[in-house]
Amino acid sequence: MPAKKSKEITEELRHGVKPYTLKKGEKFMNKKQRTHFNLILSNWKEEIEEELERTVHHIQDEVLNLPDPTDRASQETDMSLELRSRDRERKLLKKINEAVERIESEEYGYCEKCGEEIGVKRLEARPTAELCIDCKTLDEIREKQMV
Repeated sequence: MPAKKSKEITEELRHGVKPYTLKKGEKFMNKKQRTHFNLILSNWKEEIEEELERTVHHIQDEVLNLPDPTDRASQETDMSLELRSRDRERKLLKKINEAVERIESEEYGYCEKCGEEIGVKRLEARPTAELCIDCKTLDEIREKQMV
């Protein structure tokens, strides 16, 4: 049964794109891989922008002057949570745009700290990744020590 579950995970679409199948001996971050990740990032960006647009319309349409203070407080809480989520998405859009720029400059897929390959599987999981797993782990350890 675990083998079947693993197969299901690998066939899952990432923002409408099938995972990249790395071929033996294939050069890392070749044109085909860059095109693949550019498509993932573009689709992801489009999804976020559509959600942002829906939120704007939702907020404009849902502004009601509710007479009950409890209902009004609930509506304000909902709006606050919605706006906080959209703020995180705006920050994510910035990271997506930076990743697209790295693809265009052929710097995508390489760790910004050590210059090593980030890896296709890590990029599939986190297309905006800027650090390899080793550097990211070290950063997280340092961050925990500072707290």
